[in-house]
Amino acid sequence: MSLNILITGAAGYIGGSVLAELLSRTSGLVKAKNIIAAVRSEEQVQSLSKLGVNVVQLNLRDEDAVKEVVLKNNINFIIHTASSSEAALVSHLIKALGEHRRISGKDAYFIHSSLTTLFSEEAGWTYGEVRDSDPIFEKEKEIGDLHPARHTNILVAELSKELGVTSFNVAVPMVYGRGAGEWRKVSVNIPASIRTAIANKIVYKFDKDGAPPATHISDLAALYALLVEKVTHKEPIPSGEKGYYFATVHKCPWWEVMDGIAKSMHERGLVAEPKAQLWPSYELAADQLGFPRRFIRAMATSSGDLVPVNSYNLGWQPKWDQERFLNSLDEEVQTMLEVDTVKPTIFDFLLNN
Repeated sequence: MSLNILITGAAGYIGGSVLAELLSRTSGLVKAKNIIAAVRSEEQVQSLSKLGVNVVQLNLRDEDAVKEVVLKNNINFIIHTASSSEAALVSHLIKALGEHRRISGKDAYFIHSSLTTLFSEEAGWTYGEVRDSDPIFEKEKEIGDLHPARHTNILVAELSKELGVTSFNVAVPMVYGRGAGEWRKVSVNIPASIRTAIANKIVYKFDKDGAPPATHISDLAALYALLVEKVTHKEPIPSGEKGYYFATVHKCPWWEVMDGIAKSMHERGLVAEPKAQLWPSYELAADQLGFPRRFIRAMATSSGDLVPVNSYNLGWQPKWDQERFLNSLDEEVQTMLEVDTVKPTIFDFLLNN
């Protein structure tokens, strides 16, 4: 099957790494000429254009502009990594795909990037352990759309079904490692802690330990590529209301991680103590880390028992595990010192609404 793929957030950490993964595959899964990379700025256009892909500066909040890009470039597959919480962006993209499907008669596909945090008690999940093969959509409907990312999850499944678009929902956990993209190369959680520690000369942790799901960026990008591969080969895989894919590999024991970060930074003379100290308050932590106050507890202390079934049934074979992750914390610090040059924008919508 011939796919013309639009990647939103292509200058971001996840989107850039997914783009690099697709281009690196020697199987000829997707040709560079069939990829459209959507970015925010002209500077990002120039940076990504050297990859040989088509790059467009696109405001995803502009519904007409989104529709024009999708129809003009015959897009029949969108990988959406730009935002998990802004429902309007999803609506514009899926509606444009649906219109292209109506006009061309070709099948259309949409991958949404969601959050594993939604499946923690702190975010309203009351069902305990969850497998991505469980009837998750029905349970999310029962909980309701109090969290904007859950509202978006529900919208993805319902609007896609209405317009005949085949959708997939990749629940993204805490991600670490150096990104492979051209623009933003670091994630959110650990980099924010390192950045704040440099400013305060101290590494902080929260008063409650958490152990959220985690995945290395290379393993996450490989999962997206597998989904593209299965669609390309027209293999029957779970989609729509049943198309959840947990991108989880192991746990991230926060207190142990923060102590490891503190040790690495202390050895570099960046902080005063080799052990992490407690944040004075959640509000202060949210403000200094650049996280939304409303969701800081769920982001900082949640765990969640997520079991990836659909993901592994695709043939996903992650290369990282918890031991390797914990042994790489010094690399996380070094990466931050080398490439933390781009301001994160992932929480802009939540911080302003």
